[in-house]
Amino acid sequence: MPTLDRLQARLGSSNFEVVALSIDRVGSGAVQAFYDETGVRHLASYLDRSGKSQHDLGVFGIPTTLLIDRDGHEVVRLIGPAEWDAPTMITFLSGRIAGKTSMVPPKKQYPPVNRRGT
Repeated sequence: MPTLDRLQARLGSSNFEVVALSIDRVGSGAVQAFYDETGVRHLASYLDRSGKSQHDLGVFGIPTTLLIDRDGHEVVRLIGPAEWDAPTMITFLSGRIAGKTSMVPPKKQYPPVNRRGT
């Protein structure tokens, strides 16, 4: 969430918004407590206590991030954490915002594999 918050702070505009949708059934108080605990300051709080959005969007793991273009088309789906404010991601998203639809999203970086099997 902190990387999404920094992304919103950097790119947020009438052409781009990070919509962080919580499916926490406890309610908005839990979301606000989490935002306060993690230092999130630039994200609006959206809540779906019913969980219906999870089903409607085909989300089976959390966190799941969907990038949706201005026409409502899904551009990218990522399950798991990511560095949303990394320079490669900023470049990709800035290009998409500018209308360069042929840009390819950066590959997710994984930690190096220990080839010795230990």
